[in-house]
Amino acid sequence: MKKVLSVLKKLAVLFIVIILFGFVSIFIYHNYQLGKEAALIKSEGTLVNVNKKNINVYNEGNGKETYVFMSGSGIAAPVYEMKGLYRKFSQENKIAVVERAGYGYSDVSNDGRDIDKILEQTRKVLIQSGNTPPYILVPHSLSGLEAIYWAQKYPEEVKSIIALDIGLLHQYVTHKMDLVDSFAVKGINMLTKIGVHRLFPTTTYNPEVIKQDFLTDHEKELYKALSFKQIFNNDMEQELLKSYENSKKSVNLPIPKDTPILFVDAIAKQNKNSKYTKQNSKDYEEFAEQLNIADVIKIEGTHSIYLYEPEEIYKLSTKFIEKNERPM
Repeated sequence: MKKVLSVLKKLAVLFIVIILFGFVSIFIYHNYQLGKEAALIKSEGTLVNVNKKNINVYNEGNGKETYVFMSGSGIAAPVYEMKGLYRKFSQENKIAVVERAGYGYSDVSNDGRDIDKILEQTRKVLIQSGNTPPYILVPHSLSGLEAIYWAQKYPEEVKSIIALDIGLLHQYVTHKMDLVDSFAVKGINMLTKIGVHRLFPTTTYNPEVIKQDFLTDHEKELYKALSFKQIFNNDMEQELLKSYENSKKSVNLPIPKDTPILFVDAIAKQNKNSKYTKQNSKDYEEFAEQLNIADVIKIEGTHSIYLYEPEEIYKLSTKFIEKNERPM
């Protein structure tokens, strides 16, 4: 029996050593690759210094309206991933892609990601990069929280919102992260610091971006490099962990009834009859009913709907804005 236990202990130690060796090897390789990729990464946009951290804003096009594109959680390189959509708008309008701290060419802030800090950074970098309000906000997913909070606090700055499959404020409060979710988020953050995501490239960046042709080959390499560098860093981790507290701030304010909002509800074909999909659509409808001007449009596609239906989104948005033009 003692011999068996001794063998088992040795095997356990050997297993731990192998795992540690594997992690150390991955960490060394990851940092070696980061060094190589750093030569590729040169800012495409305007870097604005906020509290000793650089935040990137990419501007394009000219026109009467300024559309501000705001990426969802974990979209590590918004300037590249959202290009297929914002390029449609920039033909006749001015567009600005704000890469929040921890995203794209922006620095990681490590500031806790309180929604007031996020919003003030966004407002400041837009002004300093030559973009004056009012804006038409185009948020996706988690950034819908910032967009609605913006309309609540500074309604004179938000002309309209084109909400791309956003999360609603009360959803983040109702479905608060539990302990398991929080540990999972922290665990993924730790693994990406080691570089484990290098082993799973198609979960680090969206393969659809590589498959489509709106980026050049060089831009695709930049997209990959930024994704490997930024994915699930401390700021992205904190955005998710703070989603409940940030949403509560918004829930405690009056709904921005006078801000026109177009809700684009992405319905994945395989999930169209699921309980979650039906509830999400109901939530959009109920929120829209509380606004003076709002519409909910269902589009077949996955959550990253901007990759699959950019032309449809552009047409629907233009029609909505023209129909609901309001003086500011």
